Amino acid sequence: MKADITTLEPKDIVLLIREWSEETQEEFAKNVHRSYSSITKIETGDRNIYLHTFLEWCKQKGIKVTMEKTKR
Repeated sequence: MKADITTLEPKDIVLLIREWSEETQEEFAKNVHRSYSSITKIETGDRNIYLHTFLEWCKQKGIKVTMEKTKR
């Protein structure tokens, strides 16, 4: 699967990671060592995550993150 995350909000990116992991919010929270309420707040846009956290979660869930330069 592929996604152009440059068009998404951070909350939608985290939701995508969780959905690709096929986990509920509770399962995902436990597996990334966060509270259920923390994941809920991230997915509703009430809280953001750091880039290093995003990359860590992707690595843990087997999601490859790549960058591609396009012409302007």
